[in-house]
Amino acid sequence: MPQGESVSASLIRRSELPRVGIVAVDAVIDGEQESIIVHCDGERIVAWLNICPHQGRRLDYVPGKFLIDGGRLVCAAHGAIFRLEDGECVGGPCRGASLREVPAQVNESGELVIGSPGPRTSD
Repeated sequence: MPQGESVSASLIRRSELPRVGIVAVDAVIDGEQESIIVHCDGERIVAWLNICPHQGRRLDYVPGKFLIDGGRLVCAAHGAIFRLEDGECVGGPCRGASLREVPAQVNESGELVIGSPGPRTSD
């Protein structure tokens, strides 16, 4: 993640996510609302910005609905194919590029947290 980027959001409880599958959640990144793809595979959780590296368009065909073919994520706009293990494009117009990963972890309270919790400031 580029230095200086601010990402932190408690989004959803792990128990509300699928054991295996993809969901979209929204988080604020550098003051902007962003769509985030969360891939759950048992205990492993990985998150990426919902942006195809080919032309910067969303990967979902309607908000939160993704094309999955053979266990791979397919961009609805131009058919780029991404491995769910690491977000690398293995077919289509941006082969070799990767989805932009966003840190994600489940905290002690069982909530999915996107980004690293930063210092709290008072208003």
